[in-house]
Amino acid sequence: MNGDGPIPGSFLEDAEEEAGRYLTTLNGWRHFLREEPQAPALFSETEYAQLSPAQRVIDEENRLDYHARLLVVATSTVRHTVTCGRRLVLVNRHAISARRGLIVSGPAGTGKTIAITQLGRSHELLDRARHPGRAERIPVVYITVPPAATARMVAAEFARFLGLPVRRSWNITDIIESVVGVCTDARTGLVLVDELHNISLTTRHGTEVADTLKYFSERIPATFVYAGINIEQTTLLSGTRGAQIAGRFTLIPTHPFPYNTEWKGLVAALENTLVLREHAPGTLAALDHYLHDRTGGMIGGLSHQIRGAAIDAILSGTEKITRDSLAAVPLDFAAESSVPAILRAGR
Repeated sequence: MNGDGPIPGSFLEDAEEEAGRYLTTLNGWRHFLREEPQAPALFSETEYAQLSPAQRVIDEENRLDYHARLLVVATSTVRHTVTCGRRLVLVNRHAISARRGLIVSGPAGTGKTIAITQLGRSHELLDRARHPGRAERIPVVYITVPPAATARMVAAEFARFLGLPVRRSWNITDIIESVVGVCTDARTGLVLVDELHNISLTTRHGTEVADTLKYFSERIPATFVYAGINIEQTTLLSGTRGAQIAGRFTLIPTHPFPYNTEWKGLVAALENTLVLREHAPGTLAALDHYLHDRTGGMIGGLSHQIRGAAIDAILSGTEKITRDSLAAVPLDFAAESSVPAILRAGR
């Protein structure tokens, strides 16, 4: 390190690039829209043997990076969310007030964030198709609710996404007016609010955050979509404020997938994305029941386990995924706690 910046192509340079890719910033959101992960070329044994050591390192790094990315599979939840969201955007297009919204709710790891971000992607790409070359438009805003959030913190999250400076001297009204002005001028049509479970209507700050989101929804002519963990079991849909939300928002529940045709299709679809030199096609499909038992039917756990096993396969040089290599990938505590004893004993 010479103090002049990260070495081109180094992990530090990659880290600096990734820092600007968070979905909660406009630049990060636009990068997400542009990003279409392309599978690296898979060399034959003959071609691989002819690569120089440096070329082999590059090949491995490219494939490691590819498998580390969250590869989105169009589940029924994603399709349903996109369809319902698209419908509400059209219904709300000429509404003056009382616009309808959407809540995606379910246990952790059931694909809520994927569902609403895919809805956002669909909406923005349609908007761009209708208004080509209009870079000043901001069709989608995406924020997350911070833990123990205050109303000012949530308003600041909107401003941060839009790249608006928030001065210490500004009160919440100043921030809101700035955000509303930009969203109105930029023709924002969809607002995605994630981690809604961080709001509790049993606290003063929580009620103020709920009121602020409601005020934003009244001032910004857009469809609001919320996502959070088991929202219907929280205080957000109870009481006077909760009744207002419940009366305007459609609830889409997310669940662990049962072991059925769709689950088998998800496993097969993820297997088709693998770029491993020794992996025999159909290996994962034959283990779909094991994968269901291991992950509890959670799409997040399934993606993590397959991507983790693929990375291990490259790092170890085996270049294939087996039941043993899948079992070697530790999952989250909830998934590990639900693993049947017979599977734990067989590791």
